[in-house]
Amino acid sequence: MPAGTTPIFVDTPKSPAVRFATANTNRDGATGTYGTLYTAGVDGAFFKGCRFTAEGNTTAGAVRLYVQDAGAGNVEMVLEVVVPATTFAVGVTPVWSYEWYPEGGIALSASTVVKVSTQIGETFSAHLVGGGDY
Repeated sequence: MPAGTTPIFVDTPKSPAVRFATANTNRDGATGTYGTLYTAGVDGAFFKGCRFTAEGNTTAGAVRLYVQDAGAGNVEMVLEVVVPATTFAVGVTPVWSYEWYPEGGIALSASTVVKVSTQIGETFSAHLVGGGDY
C-alpha cells in the first residue's frame, strides 16, 4: 500500500446519547440552550448515523443537529428535521422517531463537539450510532 493510505478504523466504540427538552427557536448554534451529544477524541471520530426519538406526545416543530469543528469557532447546523404532531398510544401509535444515515457517515475531526436542540419544549433523545473514536 502506498504511504499515507493505511486504512483507519474505529478504535474505541462509543454509543453516545443525550436527552434534551428546552425549547430553542434559534438556529445559529450559539444562542439558547443546546444538549451536548458528543465530543470527538484526539484522533477524531466516525459514526454511521444519528437517531432522534421523542419520549412522548409531540407538537409540530423541529429537532436540529450541529457540529463545532475542533470545539472552537462557529457552530454549524448540519441537520434540521421536522417533527409532526403525534399522539402516542401504547400498542397503537409509536412515539415519533427519525434516523439519519448520510452517505459517507458522520466524520468528526479531533475534539469536534456535536450538539442538539429542539424548537419545541418536549423531551427527545439523540443518539449517534455505529461508530466511535479513532
